[in-house]
Amino acid sequence: MSELAKPRIVIRYCNLCRWLLRASWLSQELLSTFADDLGEVALAPGDKGEFRIFVNDQLVWCRVQDEGFPEAKVLKQRVRDVLFPERDLGHSDK
Repeated sequence: MSELAKPRIVIRYCNLCRWLLRASWLSQELLSTFADDLGEVALAPGDKGEFRIFVNDQLVWCRVQDEGFPEAKVLKQRVRDVLFPERDLGHSDK
């Protein structure tokens, strides 16, 4: 798969709320799990109170709608369900 064809994930976080560290940690978790299958995980400062995660422009997590921040396990499952529904995540699926 060429780099241009690989999925892009964007984590939009509120800089005023100091959520950069949380966004960075989740990006590391996604990059570790999906290693060679992602083209990019981008961190983007967002609006006040914002913490949303997009996979190829599709919203997979919203702090307001989902009532909080994602656990790494849940986020990995949502990303997998969008990009690689046939993939087994091992311990993250239990």
